[in-house]
Amino acid sequence: MKKYVFLFSILLFSCAADEEVYTEIPDENIDTPADPVDTDVNGVDMSTYFSINFESLPNYSNPDYPIHYINSVADNNEPANNQATDDGAILGRILFFDKQLSINDAVSCASCHQQGIAFTDNNQFSTGFDGVNVTGAHSMRLLNARFYEDGSFFWDKRAATLEAQTTEPIINSVEMGFDDSNGGLAALITKMNTIEYYPALFEMVFGDETITQGRIQQALAQYIRCMVSTDSRFDEAFAQNYNPNAPGNGIGADFPQFTAEENLGKQIFTTNQGGINCSGCHQIPTFALNDNSRSIGLDAGETRVFKAPSLKNIATSAQFMHDGRFTSLEEVVEFYNSGIQLGPSLDNRLMQNGQPRRMNLTQAEKDALVAFLRTLTDETIVNDTKFSDPFIQ
Repeated sequence: MKKYVFLFSILLFSCAADEEVYTEIPDENIDTPADPVDTDVNGVDMSTYFSINFESLPNYSNPDYPIHYINSVADNNEPANNQATDDGAILGRILFFDKQLSINDAVSCASCHQQGIAFTDNNQFSTGFDGVNVTGAHSMRLLNARFYEDGSFFWDKRAATLEAQTTEPIINSVEMGFDDSNGGLAALITKMNTIEYYPALFEMVFGDETITQGRIQQALAQYIRCMVSTDSRFDEAFAQNYNPNAPGNGIGADFPQFTAEENLGKQIFTTNQGGINCSGCHQIPTFALNDNSRSIGLDAGETRVFKAPSLKNIATSAQFMHDGRFTSLEEVVEFYNSGIQLGPSLDNRLMQNGQPRRMNLTQAEKDALVAFLRTLTDETIVNDTKFSDPFIQ
């Protein structure tokens, strides 16, 4: 309904009579129809499949890092020929959540790397496409994967790059099932060419409809590298106490936002207290592993060099280590305190006089270290819709 304002004219000359003049004013309560969103991508109506506004994609390519990340942003494994774009990361997100990338449409990458728990699986081993067989290793958290400068992936570092890693679960005989007996990636690509949205999406990202192994890898890697955690309690406190003129940019000072126990845990983590400077391997502020780190001595005589994921959101995990052998942070801390085993691959920072180092922490100090690790939990990223399942349920 329109509103009208009753206005009185002035008297014009001696013979003019008063006139009633009506001025139309738009009603602010009336919603102006929004311009329709174009859901067409290269001739395919994407609204049939996805809850994504393709006219206004989420920002993946230009993240706003907090001040305490300034000196770490460049230390990453993103190759020059696969820099993240909004289009590319969206395609990677769709691939990541699409169960049709498994041989029987049963599982996706997200089945074993669940957003709500920092892109891991709280089962010790993940169930594969057949619903029976399980993986041979625990599902690794993916947060801050871009900051492992060495660039190799899997617990045993067998994939030289993140790009190479992304399609290995797809061709695994247990995980997603497109192994050689089922035609490998060639069979998957044939399948993807019959799925209406994929040729159109690949054209959107790469300029033509051709689907290749390399392009699948590039898109998935772009999406995974965008999973950056910057909003834990630790991040908020460090940003507020950041001092570029102080050693470690101020990491050694007590954070007023922390409890006394959390500050003690931070002190133990970032100094040589107990003989192990945790942050020497788990680098602040990303908590990604230093690329020259070796193994931690889980088993005596260990020869294989394992890597570890970033410690961000470690407290939301239910299983720890490559085989998920520990089920609590308390067990993890006790292992570092008293359980490191000698072997050829043991990191020399975990040794003293040729033997495994023993931290000999008190119970209060171990509790403080656990309390500090809990401050690394980032609730924002595990609820961020730009990393959520894009498919219409």
